[in-house]
Amino acid sequence: MEEVVPVLTKKFGYKSVMQVPKLTKIAINQGIGAALADKKLIDAGINEMSNITGQRAVPTISRHDVSNFKLRKGNAIGVRVTLRGDKMYEFLDKLVAVALPRVRDFKGINDKGFDGHGNYTFGVPEQIIFPEIDIDKVMRINGMDITFVTSAKTDEEAFALLKEFGLPFKNQKNK
Repeated sequence: MEEVVPVLTKKFGYKSVMQVPKLTKIAINQGIGAALADKKLIDAGINEMSNITGQRAVPTISRHDVSNFKLRKGNAIGVRVTLRGDKMYEFLDKLVAVALPRVRDFKGINDKGFDGHGNYTFGVPEQIIFPEIDIDKVMRINGMDITFVTSAKTDEEAFALLKEFGLPFKNQKNK
């Protein structure tokens, strides 16, 4: 963070260090649709997500009945983790340095995942890009959504913040 603050202050002209946007949390979500038929997939997802993040994952519970998907209220349908503090920065370093370069035909992450309030979400196609996952023990390959929640007011500030943290965006133009 010490290297990021001067760069952003220079670019956006902040008058105080407290105005510089911060990364507040990283939320990781993995939907496991096949868990309706096989309950062991949720346990496997919890173990994999806990190994990847270093923090215990919790199951995501459905809130509504959806007859088309044979989904009942209260069924476990995914796994999620919210990282803050040191574990968040450790995960970010591992994601940028180890996991993303292992994605097949990787050309960078899309810069269109901003929500207008300074948060950024992108999807990872498979969990086996993380070094903690043993491909021989994987029951099923699942993707995951990774959301970076920042204190930035605009998408431009959030883009600059995440770029300074080393996220490899596809379009390297200045926003």
